[in-house]
Amino acid sequence: MDARLLSDRSVVFDHADPYAVSGYVNQHVGGHCIRLPRHGSPQASLNHRKFADLDLCRISYGGSVRVTSTALETIYHLQVLLQGNCLWRGHGQEHYFAPGELLLINPDDPVDLTYSDDCEKFILKMPTSLIESVCAEQRWLHPGASVRFLENRYRLNDLEGFVNLLGMICQEAEASDPMIRVQEHYAQIVASKMLSLMKTDVRRDSPGSPAVTFEAIADYIERNLKQDICIEELARQANVSLRSLYGVFERNAQTTPKSYIRQKKLERINACLSDPSCNVRNVTELAMDYGFLHLGRFSENYRNQFGELPSDTLKRRR
Repeated sequence: MDARLLSDRSVVFDHADPYAVSGYVNQHVGGHCIRLPRHGSPQASLNHRKFADLDLCRISYGGSVRVTSTALETIYHLQVLLQGNCLWRGHGQEHYFAPGELLLINPDDPVDLTYSDDCEKFILKMPTSLIESVCAEQRWLHPGASVRFLENRYRLNDLEGFVNLLGMICQEAEASDPMIRVQEHYAQIVASKMLSLMKTDVRRDSPGSPAVTFEAIADYIERNLKQDICIEELARQANVSLRSLYGVFERNAQTTPKSYIRQKKLERINACLSDPSCNVRNVTELAMDYGFLHLGRFSENYRNQFGELPSDTLKRRR
């Protein structure tokens, strides 16, 4: 494969104890456990560079090692097979990765990999915060707490220019006089490239689309005002993350989703109390219909919004 993905200038371990290499990986690249063969003395090697928010790693264990982890939690792993093969198990499937293939591991994906004796990998560790920041900057939306890559297997030849980009950041990482601003810029480019080349749950809406999204959310709220509208469920209905949902309300209503829902419930109650044709037996019953169980707090919120108590509104219509 490509020798540009970290050179000997980045060597940390060479022909070393695999458990020592595994300990270093746990500290810098991602938590995992390794299981070594019962016989033989495999010699592991590792090259590593920190690059802005990324970690770049080139690793071989020198033996048929099984690597497992429950989940990576706050990081993505992008693994390029340089030589040998690697058996991946996940989602009830198995796949032998060959040189030139890429494995993308989501933060909530369990890890179960078996390296061949001659397996060597390049690993790029990316924090979820970097992917999130690119989405926020572009106003792209996604339904979950973090972006999810929907496919985890790719051939580098199918990802236009991506291997050249990886080679470029490795060269920058090994520069004798590294520039932090340049590294941060490249890290953003890598995250953007991943989002554009790989299949994700991200919705790439145009800058004007949040208003349309807000209209759909507002319509859902209007149709369900008597329900206890959970913010998490609202985000799922809108197919956006919680962070994106709060951003949509801030841009379009200058308030939070919870405050907006309360405001709309109070407006509906006010309309009922003001309309002589609306059958209202008493304020308490109406308030409870819309989920206000603490009547003192309800009356206070109502007065703050309309300048009078709900009982006064009901009296005026008679």
